[in-house]
Amino acid sequence: MDKKCSNYEGLFVFSDEEILNKHLQECEDCRQEQQKMDRVSELIDEVKLYYRAKNKRRPKMRVACAMFLLMFSTLTAGVVVNDEDMMDTLRYGETLSAEDLGFPVDSYGLLMVDE
Repeated sequence: MDKKCSNYEGLFVFSDEEILNKHLQECEDCRQEQQKMDRVSELIDEVKLYYRAKNKRRPKMRVACAMFLLMFSTLTAGVVVNDEDMMDTLRYGETLSAEDLGFPVDSYGLLMVDE
């Protein structure tokens, strides 16, 4: 039983192209591995254009999301800063009650419900 050559990976990764080509001319096993790698490279080259065309939409979507986030945070900060009634009512460590929000409450501070 013949032993298969296992030098292809080491030569492919660690040696220069001259040494690899010289070994490929001598070794049938490594030549078959090189043919497999060439087929995979051809498939990757074929699919690369479709993949790049598909991913061109992503930067536009990221920009749109960033713009929305910027507008939302600016408007929210503007409302909080400009709402002086809210700033007078709310202090650090305090919470808003139903009465602070303008709802009708009874003497216990619970919402008043009409029957």
